[in-house]
Amino acid sequence: MKPTNAAFQAVVALPAFALGIRCDTDWVTALEFLPVQTEQTPATPLAAEAVRQLRAWRDDPRFVFGLPLKPAGTLFQRRVWTAIAAIPFGETRTYGEVAKLLRNAPRAVGQACGANPYPVVVPCHRVVAAGGGLGGFGKQDDGAALDVKRWLLAHERQT
Repeated sequence: MKPTNAAFQAVVALPAFALGIRCDTDWVTALEFLPVQTEQTPATPLAAEAVRQLRAWRDDPRFVFGLPLKPAGTLFQRRVWTAIAAIPFGETRTYGEVAKLLRNAPRAVGQACGANPYPVVVPCHRVVAAGGGLGGFGKQDDGAALDVKRWLLAHERQT
């Protein structure tokens, strides 16, 4: 998880972590995992909408996001993120399954997952290791990041 000293337009508190929201007038430009902390009041209307949608998802993990996400990443990363976004609610895919779909290597899919600028909204937590392992999360393969991934998967299984 990243330190809390960065400037965000809002911070939304969730049970196991917080999300820092970065946006400009028209686009959400990044969501960043933060340690549990108090919320930061939204500084812009778009940040307020992002907070509203994240709280709606917190209350109902079947909530479908409708945030304007600023295009980011390489062409391959965008293909991975599109494939991830298509994984149905409550389901997972392995890195290998996503790689096979995209005709690429599982490691490359994992790297693209780690570069996802919109975690939760683009549900990279739904991509897991073969054999039932969690794999990595947020460019980490242990510690707090995997605790967040466990929480996200459990949150979606509760309904």
